[in-house]
Amino acid sequence: MATATVAQFETGHGDMVHSAEFDYYGKRLATSSSDRSIKLFDVSGEQITHLADLSGHEGPVWQAVWAHPKFGSLLASCSFDNRIIIWKETSDNVWSQIYQSSVHTSSVNSIAWAPYELGLILAAASSDGSVSVHTYQPDGTWHADKIEGAHPIGCTAVSWSPAAPKGSLVSSKAPGQPVRRLASGGCDNTAKVWVYNEEQRAWQQDGPTLAAHADWVRDVAWAPNFGLPANTIATAGQDGKVFIWNERQEGGWDPVLLHDFKQAVWRLSWSVSGNLLSVSDASNAVSLWKEAVDGKWQQLAQ
Repeated sequence: MATATVAQFETGHGDMVHSAEFDYYGKRLATSSSDRSIKLFDVSGEQITHLADLSGHEGPVWQAVWAHPKFGSLLASCSFDNRIIIWKETSDNVWSQIYQSSVHTSSVNSIAWAPYELGLILAAASSDGSVSVHTYQPDGTWHADKIEGAHPIGCTAVSWSPAAPKGSLVSSKAPGQPVRRLASGGCDNTAKVWVYNEEQRAWQQDGPTLAAHADWVRDVAWAPNFGLPANTIATAGQDGKVFIWNERQEGGWDPVLLHDFKQAVWRLSWSVSGNLLSVSDASNAVSLWKEAVDGKWQQLAQ
């Protein structure tokens, strides 16, 4: 039976750590903190080595996420200071800011890179109620689109859909164009799906609002599907519940309650294969879940 090894180390942050994200290869770790900094570590060997400190935000840094290595060594961060910063490694462990956005008027709570097939694109969710999408242009600049009023009370989370069209892997037709869709969660107790309309060159809501939670939706996570005929989104709520949403063929989404944790659930993360879901809650516990043959979800480990 396979076992997991848990390693702990002191980050050196002077305040609470809000996120810890591996790069694409799992060799480097980025941590963000209320001390307004980001720290980078090499975790590929037996010893964890501190690589760099990134300072530029003027408030707690909620999240730092790595871009796909196709685009080089890039990192994006978001903060309570209303800003998004994109960092580039210009030489070994030397980082500089290449983009800074102030399109939001309140805390930027969540960011997510789009699938690399769509290009270098970053989505962000803010307490000002909007979602923004930042796209790298051929001339080296960045263009920002904004979905105003996505969640009027405030946006808490954002997650991209897989780029491959649903069912493309098993379809006899030629593969379609990559899909530009994302999901957001907010303080209005709901999640929403958005799609980019190529003709109108604008983002619009795709289908009905996903309403099942009785309190803030703290996180949303779109599961990988590798072109299989299924779309699945997980939502986590302040109400302690995690719902799994499956998209119907004719449109719309059906929710299944994964579990009621009886306390706030903060973060969700899918495995690369999309069949395992990890859940972290307010009890400082991380649990692992898998769907059984009968459609019910079973806890594998904690």
